[in-house]
Amino acid sequence: MAKDLKSVCLMIRKDQYDQLQDMKVNVSGFVRDMIDDRLSESNIILNVSQETRSLYDKIISISPRGDEDMEPYLRDALKNMLDRYIKEMQQLHEDIGN
Repeated sequence: MAKDLKSVCLMIRKDQYDQLQDMKVNVSGFVRDMIDDRLSESNIILNVSQETRSLYDKIISISPRGDEDMEPYLRDALKNMLDRYIKEMQQLHEDIGN
C-alpha cells in the first residue's frame, strides 16, 4: 500500500549533499529510510568507531540473513555488559557501606 508523501524543506550541509550525490543516493529516499529506522520499534541506531563499522560491514556482507544473524551475539554482548555494570554497582555499594 502506497503511503501519502509530504513535501518538506530540508537543510543539509553541502559536504553531506555532495557525498550522497557521489554515492548516487536519492536524498529523499535516504531521509525517509533514516526516519523509518529511527521510529521503528525493532531497529537500533548505534554510533561506532570506523574500525567497528568496517568490521560490521565485512561480517554482515557475508552473512546470509544480515542483521538477523547478528542479533543473538548482540543480545549476549548486552547481557555481558549488564553483568559487568551490576558487579561494578555491587562493588560500589560494598565500598560505601564500609
